[in-house]
Amino acid sequence: MPSETHLRSKEKQSRYRSRLRQKGLRPVQIWVPDTRAAGFATECRRQARLVARSAQERPVLDFISEIADWDNG
Repeated sequence: MPSETHLRSKEKQSRYRSRLRQKGLRPVQIWVPDTRAAGFATECRRQARLVARSAQERPVLDFISEIADWDNG
């Protein structure tokens, strides 16, 4: 049987979500890569090397480099 505390927190969550829906929002769940997974960093480096070598990506990389310091300037 659920505890009274559990029911209260579930009700609070329900009211909170209701208020958000009334404001025109809806919940969305997204799945992202697990940065703690074995091999994640290796795969990132592999993909970064592929992008760096791609002539198609050169304009995008140049743009990123150009704007990287906008906040620091």
